[in-house]
Amino acid sequence: MSDTAPQRPEPSMHLLDQIPLNLVILAALTLGLAPFFPEPHIWEKLKMLAAGSLTRPVDIFDLLLHGLPFLLLAAKLARKALA
Repeated sequence: MSDTAPQRPEPSMHLLDQIPLNLVILAALTLGLAPFFPEPHIWEKLKMLAAGSLTRPVDIFDLLLHGLPFLLLAAKLARKALA
């Protein structure tokens, strides 16, 4: 008998694995980049972060909201590449 039991993914990774990749890409392209004009919100917030002017709670929330789809996409692609 083998001493190694089948490995089960961590609960957080299991949830990430269940989200379809095309849905994450769609979220990154829509929610992540919205509004598209005059410039994507995420780009505006990243510029504010680099300039040190990202201080209002609503701006920090906005950065997190628009950045989450990109973080999910990066995690999903990294997990897929390491699998």
